[in-house]
Amino acid sequence: MGSEGPSAVTVHVTGFKKFHGVAENPTEKIVRNLKSFMEKRGLPKGLVLGSCTVLEAAGQSALGPLYEMLDSTVIDREFGLPNQEEVILLHLGANSGSPRFALENQAVNEATFRCPDELGWKPQRVPILSSDGSISRRRQTTLPVKEITKSLQQMGYDVMPSDDAGRFVCNYVYYHSLRFAEKHGIKSLFVHFPLFLAIDEEVQMHFVASLLEVIASLNY
Repeated sequence: MGSEGPSAVTVHVTGFKKFHGVAENPTEKIVRNLKSFMEKRGLPKGLVLGSCTVLEAAGQSALGPLYEMLDSTVIDREFGLPNQEEVILLHLGANSGSPRFALENQAVNEATFRCPDELGWKPQRVPILSSDGSISRRRQTTLPVKEITKSLQQMGYDVMPSDDAGRFVCNYVYYHSLRFAEKHGIKSLFVHFPLFLAIDEEVQMHFVASLLEVIASLNY
């Protein structure tokens, strides 16, 4: 069986701390509680829940912790250990202006922050990676966003695909993650969450669990 495909899917999850205008970021609470929630609920067959990391809601100055997390997800591959598993980076972020979940297809090589990030940086029309050239450069996820969205909609969730992750910290982190994923042969996905005022915490926790089930069921 091992030679026919991945024996497991390992998912590493990140969320964000508070940011301008959002004193309580739902993704911080979700990520901090996810391991215990999934232990009680039971993990989908074939899925391993890897690291659960809460990131500072910041761009350039927070790259150190971001890359520590990213590098840790591929450490086995770097040392030539058996590579039988699919690795997925699952990033969760808040969209305070939305009443629903959104699966992001892509990120854009542009940092234009509408307000300073939590470490005081406010770039305008700056390439996230100058080595990638123009701020119009886009990177897409290799996961089937439409298929995943449809499965979640059939489970009753208010969720849509999106082609616009903004130009703030969420897009910034997603762009770095997509490039890292391409370089290392893994996958990355960003999901925007509404505030708990729009969809309560319990439903949001069950949404993440359902998302993990759908991810585990995909053919890699």
